[in-house]
Formats: sequence, structure tokens, C-alpha cells
Amino acid sequence: MLIHLSDLHFGTEKTACIEAIQRFCLRHKPEVVVVSGDLTQRARFREFYACKQFLESLEVPYFVVPGNHDIPLYHLWKRVFRPFGYYQLFFGPLEHNFETAHFYFIGLNTIRPRFHTKGSISERQIEQVDQTLRQAPQNKLKIIVSHQPFYTERHDHHHIKDCPVLAETALQQWGRHQLFALLHGHLHIVAVYDLNQQYQLGLKHPVYEVHAGTATSHRHYKKTPNSFNVIDGNGNIQHYYFNAQTAEFEVKSDVDSFA
Repeated sequence: MLIHLSDLHFGTEKTACIEAIQRFCLRHKPEVVVVSGDLTQRARFREFYACKQFLESLEVPYFVVPGNHDIPLYHLWKRVFRPFGYYQLFFGPLEHNFETAHFYFIGLNTIRPRFHTKGSISERQIEQVDQTLRQAPQNKLKIIVSHQPFYTERHDHHHIKDCPVLAETALQQWGRHQLFALLHGHLHIVAVYDLNQQYQLGLKHPVYEVHAGTATSHRHYKKTPNSFNVIDGNGNIQHYYFNAQTAEFEVKSDVDSFA
């Protein structure tokens, strides 16, 4: 199984949530922890260091991609000339692939320094991901990880602008290669959508959009508690929410099965 964390926002982290995730990993021993961006609040050295220490403490392989908070906001020289300097120092390439017993992950960098919150992908990225999906193992769930979502509710006009313009074009290509899901953060909400239905892609199988809330930050969406997702090797998705009374992440009663 994998644990899907997002929007850790180190610099605004909650110790109780960090410790609860550490206990969860110790008990369940997941194959991998996936973090879909916004590791830090202001892309400061000490925030990246704290995030690195946290992920290492889980003693589980981890797979991360950058978020819009992982490049400087106020330091304009760094934002222009070395926007991903600290991210790359601590976590390496902006895009890479990773394989576990049940999953094949493709990292996609949707962050552009010229934008504040808007996600973007290029035609080159679409082709690169397409080629990677063609070559990916057929017996594993193929998952793309990026920060900004490829879909949000149509009435959510504030966040629609954050979705990449070429999202539908990309999905038309990627969906032909048995893509299972895309994992995102950014909105600090928990949601699952079938992109084949939402975009009317005409595919013979679903492609799922999985949103994660903030796992460790004080920066909640409205009154939504801290949360993360768990996906098992059969494609079952569970949502865990932080219970302040027990100081543990507890599973929502229903299970979404999508494989």
C-alpha cells in the first residue's frame, strides 16, 4: 500500500500530526510514502531540512514532487534564477520515476516560477510522460504525481484557473496506456473524480483524480481536519482524518474501490 500525503507546509506544521504519521508508518509499513508538493511554507532552508528529517524518520521509501510553495515567494533573485535550488539540494530531480511492488510512479513538475498558484505542463512533458507510460510495467498500477490538480468542481471558479491548460490534451494521450490515477494536492481538500467521465475522454476505462488534504499543516481548508489517503495494491482508496481527541489518523468508514 501507499500513503498519499500532501501540503505538509513545514514552517506551519503540527507536531501531533507528524507524530501520528510516524506511528501509522511504524504500524502499517507501507511500500512508499508519496508527497504531492508543498513540502514547505516559504521554501526556506530550515523548512526543507525539517521536511527531509520527517520523511527520513518514517523509514519508508518516499517519492516527492515540488509545489508552488517550494519556490521562493519574496526573494525575487532566487525565484528567477534558482527557484528550485533548495528543493533540488534536499530532494534531487524535479521529475523522476519510481517503482514498488504494486505501483509505478511518474513525477510531473507543474510549477512555473512566473506563476503564483497556476499549474502548467508543456507539450514536451506530455510526450515524455506518454513514452514513460508506454514502457511502464503492465502488471502495476500506473500513477502520475503532480501538485496542481487536473480537475476541480466546475462551480469552483477560484481554483479552476490553477488547473493546467493542457490537462485534457494530456489525458487523451496518457489514458490510452492504462493510467490508473493522478495524485494531487494544492487545494487542501479530499476528493476522488473519474476524469474519463468529467472530461468525456471516450476511454474504455476510468482514470482517477485523487486529491489529498493537508497532512500536517495548520493551513486547513475551512474546517476540514488534517488528512491523507491510502491506496492498496488492488486500487482501494481510503481517506484518513486526524482526530484531535485520540491524536491519531482514523479511517473514514467507507472505502472507494476503483481498480
